[in-house]
Amino acid sequence: MAGMELGPGLRADIEVTVGRDDTAERVGSGDVPVLATPRLLALAEAATVRAVAGRLGEGRTSVGTRVELNHRAASPVGARVTVTAELTAVDGRRLSFAVSATDDRGTVVGDGIVERVVVDRARFLDGVAR
Repeated sequence: MAGMELGPGLRADIEVTVGRDDTAERVGSGDVPVLATPRLLALAEAATVRAVAGRLGEGRTSVGTRVELNHRAASPVGARVTVTAELTAVDGRRLSFAVSATDDRGTVVGDGIVERVVVDRARFLDGVAR
């Protein structure tokens, strides 16, 4: 796709300290004070966006289309979690990322795959408004 500077190996990390607003209790996905799965997913998607930031071409963005996420370990409030996304494949406009999350003890908190599609931002938003 013209204007894109993409290839496998692009990666980004996002580091967070789990706060009360990140917990399953707060987001409504459970009733325990640990990192919520929806919050882990949001962090994984944010890392994919960061991995390709500035490389999609003028007027383009990417949107999420598919997620496969394994939430493997609980992270209590105060735990430091690093979420990493690495671009593993580019197939036309489709981008595939391997995502992983580890805590400050080295425990694998989660892993999976996130797929995104590159779109023209204005055309996408015009289609949403209809």
